Amino acid sequence: MTRFWPKSLSGQIALLMAIALLVAQAINFGLMLRERERLILTQVSAPTISRLIDAVERDRAGQPLERRFHHLPPSRGIRLTEQSVIRPDMRPRRDIVERASAAFAELEIPVLRIEAAEGEIHRIDRFGRMVHARRAMMGDDRGPRPTLVVAAQVGPQRWISATAKLPYRDHRVVFWLIAQTLILYAVMLVPVIWIGRRIARPLRELTGAVESFRSAEGGVTVPESGPGDVRRLIAAYNGMRKRIAGMLDEKDRMLGAIGHDLRTPLASLRVRVEGIEDEGERDRAAATVEEMNRTLDDILSLARLGRPNEPETRVDLGALLDSVVDDFQALGADVTLTNPPRTTVTIRPTLITRAVRNLIDNAVKYGGRAVVTVAPEDDGVVTMIDDDGPGIPEEKIETMFEPFTRLEESRSRETGGTGLGLALARAIADQHGGRLTLANRPERGLRARLWLPV
Repeated sequence: MTRFWPKSLSGQIALLMAIALLVAQAINFGLMLRERERLILTQVSAPTISRLIDAVERDRAGQPLERRFHHLPPSRGIRLTEQSVIRPDMRPRRDIVERASAAFAELEIPVLRIEAAEGEIHRIDRFGRMVHARRAMMGDDRGPRPTLVVAAQVGPQRWISATAKLPYRDHRVVFWLIAQTLILYAVMLVPVIWIGRRIARPLRELTGAVESFRSAEGGVTVPESGPGDVRRLIAAYNGMRKRIAGMLDEKDRMLGAIGHDLRTPLASLRVRVEGIEDEGERDRAAATVEEMNRTLDDILSLARLGRPNEPETRVDLGALLDSVVDDFQALGADVTLTNPPRTTVTIRPTLITRAVRNLIDNAVKYGGRAVVTVAPEDDGVVTMIDDDGPGIPEEKIETMFEPFTRLEESRSRETGGTGLGLALARAIADQHGGRLTLANRPERGLRARLWLPV
């Protein structure tokens, strides 16, 4: 059912209105047809009951029925029979019985029993053959008209019945009601669809602006249009975008000041370290200063990801990975790249390079080696980095993406690192509309999957 439900706002409004109109018209159809049938039946049954009462009174007075009703056609005649003329295949009409009983009781005319039914009476006499021939000549194939029969038992084996022809069911009424519904649909649904589109168009523009929002600088100011509520929503979004831009500007200024204030004493400390006479102590102090510099770089890079300075460029991902792998191999690391296909992606090369470097660096440090594989997947391309390390417990994989998180059991501080590499790599992937996941390999080790859209 949900497969056929429209996704757009205007479509849902139009469908709900159409369903409401259909239900309302169905109820209206039923009430109108029922009232029309009741009115027709009343027009036919009242004279028939009146003629039956007149016939019963004449019979009680001993007057012959034929003289009183000789001018009536056979379809509206009065018959005196030993049994009721109502057959079992005819449809009983209890409402007519109740109406006739009330009429006889009101006039205080006693009868033994009253029956009423609706059905077809086929006449085989001369009059019936004449009617059939006339219909055939006129091309009327509707068959005999239904007949209403009301019978009263006035004595043992003595029944008086009155008959009346009912009108044919006019199917044109149904077609007229269907045409009325279509006109209502045209009158009601066209304005509803127009209003729905007028509301949905600015909402679609707002949705597109929100989905494409990566930074306040790149955000698009959405034109304020549509109904008042929608315009206020768009104005609130535009105001929020401006506030975010102001906060990011303030953050950048603060980060620049922090970076400047920290790098100056670190540079001074690095100069003083060179004056230490003990070579081993000097190397350890220099390594500490270098680690502080790397930590500061990672923190500033992670904090500034929301407002990158590098523009997006179409890049051959295989060539970029080959360059990164060559750098690691030049340092003696066990890193291999398996025949990458030529795949062009729109990325910020410096950020993706840094993300891949962090993933390969983790694989080399904690798994001994890194095997890089590239393959197309889900309208994009995935870069897989496998290692031969001990892996990560399943319950701790997601926590490893949190900043400053380290797995102490297998990753000691002697290996270096600040716990920001995976957090930075995932943030870079998210900024490019991609995703970064970790999973333990069945045979051994860990696999990092960096998927990027093509």
